[in-house]
Amino acid sequence: MRLFRLIKIVHVSARFGLDRIVLDSTSERLSAWAGRLLFWRDLSAPRAVRLREALESLGPIFVKFGQVLSTRRDLVPTDIADELAKLQDRVPPFPTEQALALLEVDYGRPVDAVFKHFERVPVASASIAQVHFAELHDGTEVAVKVVRPGIERVIEHDLGLLEAAAYLIERVWVDGRRLKPREVVAEFAKHLRDELDLMREAANCSQLRRNFKGSSLLIVPEVHWDYCTSRVMVMQRMTGTPISQLTRLREQGVDLKALSRAGVEIFFTQVFRDGFFHADMHPGNIFVSGSGKYIALDFGIMGTLEERDKQYLAQNFIAFFRRDYKRVAQAHVDAGWVPAGTRVDEFESAIRAVCEPIFDKPLKDISFGKTLLRLFQTARRFQMEVQPQLVLLQKTLLNIEGLGRDLDPELDLWKTAKPFLERWMNEQVGWRAFARHIEEEAPSWATYFPQLPRLVHQALQHEDRDAIRQSLAEIELQQVRNARWMRLLGIAALLLAAVEIWHMWRG
Repeated sequence: MRLFRLIKIVHVSARFGLDRIVLDSTSERLSAWAGRLLFWRDLSAPRAVRLREALESLGPIFVKFGQVLSTRRDLVPTDIADELAKLQDRVPPFPTEQALALLEVDYGRPVDAVFKHFERVPVASASIAQVHFAELHDGTEVAVKVVRPGIERVIEHDLGLLEAAAYLIERVWVDGRRLKPREVVAEFAKHLRDELDLMREAANCSQLRRNFKGSSLLIVPEVHWDYCTSRVMVMQRMTGTPISQLTRLREQGVDLKALSRAGVEIFFTQVFRDGFFHADMHPGNIFVSGSGKYIALDFGIMGTLEERDKQYLAQNFIAFFRRDYKRVAQAHVDAGWVPAGTRVDEFESAIRAVCEPIFDKPLKDISFGKTLLRLFQTARRFQMEVQPQLVLLQKTLLNIEGLGRDLDPELDLWKTAKPFLERWMNEQVGWRAFARHIEEEAPSWATYFPQLPRLVHQALQHEDRDAIRQSLAEIELQQVRNARWMRLLGIAALLLAAVEIWHMWRG
């Protein structure tokens, strides 16, 4: 099956002329030869349209790849970025009859018996699922998300190809093992499979809504659990303007500069306060309410960070903002991301050469493509290892940069994030953090303290009590020896003092 899938990928690429897109920018001669060999192809459509249609034909993994590219206007031409943006909410829907049949199977009764009204025409269609508006019998307006039938099989085939490609990269490329392609693919596969379980997505939505309850920046829909299954998710219907429709937002009086700063704050709040962040923040998943708040949609991919990861990332971000490149280099060595024998001063100098040019410039003047390329070259020189657990965070940072560029080309990402991170770090150290940890641990202490006498008694009555007594005896013997040495040293000191006094008296 993987062989057939590979053949399809090659066939689709050739049919839509993806080879010409690459060759036209690298070798005109090879491009001309390809045109003569495959003369029957109709390549009259613009290259961006052909690329989008090819990605749609290849399925969800390739659609998601196109979604990420659409936010990186500093890396891809404008015509391609504009066309790939359509993948965010214009993926062709599957037949409504299939959606109705799936709902009837999951609910065990006709759709019209479950909902007071169910709109047959989907309002949005994505790579994994599509959404229909509906109304509950109590009049509540909801959005019903339904998984694409048969999508699991397609995804498994594509993941198999990615795993095979990752294995080949490790075997034939000198940098393959350092980049950990198989671990990266495994991490991506895990989150993609999780995205197929809509009960998990509903739980993610509920958690994020709880984290931002009462927030003045972000609105998260309410989940209607009684109507959710592993293939169906029903949530509150949200009304807003897609964040990509900048003209409409301006007409509504939305402050785009403030909106861009709020997006940065929301992201860093999710990452560093909660360790739980929306990891699929492309424009198709974000609306803006009439009051200028963000509305989050599509919670299939969420990232999590451990406390150690948060501390490490915060220290690195703040060190970058302060241009403390030595601290950045040392943090990488301490974390084991580069070999222990790495010279910190050399690594510091390399990081400075990459990062220093990007400061004191507005976002629109920074070439992140060149910056990323130079960082990759630095990574190769110092054998820096890719960290698979942070792949989602890196992907989300790319999305945040793309959104910030669209909303406010003058946005200074560093100045916007630095005060938040410094405030967060201050809360992690000092007496406030100490008081918070005491409060968090107090319930456990209240449980264990009354049990201490019994636990000590059990320990003394344990079958290893002879070993404990022997250890205590050895400690006592060592203390006796130390006491003897201290007495001898004291006597020696007195004798030396007496000799000195005698010499002074004689003199």
